[in-house]
Amino acid sequence: MADIKSPTVSNPGMLIPVNPAIENYMHSLLQNTDHPVLTEMEALAQKNNFPIIGRLVGVFIETQAKMINAERVFEFGSGYGYSAYWFARAVGPKGKVICTDADFLNQEKAEQYLSTAGLWDRIDFRSGIAQDVFSQTEGLFDICYNDVDKGDYPEIWRMAKDRIRPGGLYIADNVLWRGRVAVEKHTDIFPGWTEAIIEHNKLIFNDPEFDTFINPSRDGVIVARKKTV
Repeated sequence: MADIKSPTVSNPGMLIPVNPAIENYMHSLLQNTDHPVLTEMEALAQKNNFPIIGRLVGVFIETQAKMINAERVFEFGSGYGYSAYWFARAVGPKGKVICTDADFLNQEKAEQYLSTAGLWDRIDFRSGIAQDVFSQTEGLFDICYNDVDKGDYPEIWRMAKDRIRPGGLYIADNVLWRGRVAVEKHTDIFPGWTEAIIEHNKLIFNDPEFDTFINPSRDGVIVARKKTV
């Protein structure tokens, strides 16, 4: 997952995907998305340096979900429910967002925040490894959302691609990985993660069953639509 604002990057092995001035302008247009719970979740992320998708990407994934009338979403990696907040708004009272996180404390925080927001009844939060939970969950999904450890991205794509209904979406955050995917020499805190993201992106763009695009906002969000014919 990514932090809530674009970083200031001086490392030559990294790039800022979108000019910070542009992102600040885009943020200024989102005043109607303010909610006390949302603001509190963002403040906690900033205080604890906890990675969340942030307001721009949140609005984006909510819009994507509404565009396909999504009612069933699976999240690979949910943290304390920030991305689930946006998906839960989109799926409506009859929809369901299945959340996963290995930390039970994050589940407790998510319940607190999303209950206050009036969205908890749309959430099915399961503590555990996302891949294990997914394997134990049956059926197709309107959206599979990927925000786990980046080294696992290719595995998640391979697991999820056949469980998305025609016309449904696969969405993944951090696919530009601070621009590391676009430079010859990069620095990686976690060895192999950049290579895993590069492999992940190529797999999706080369898959004939999906139409794919990367929104470069913040750290890059890939959206792949499963073809209907």
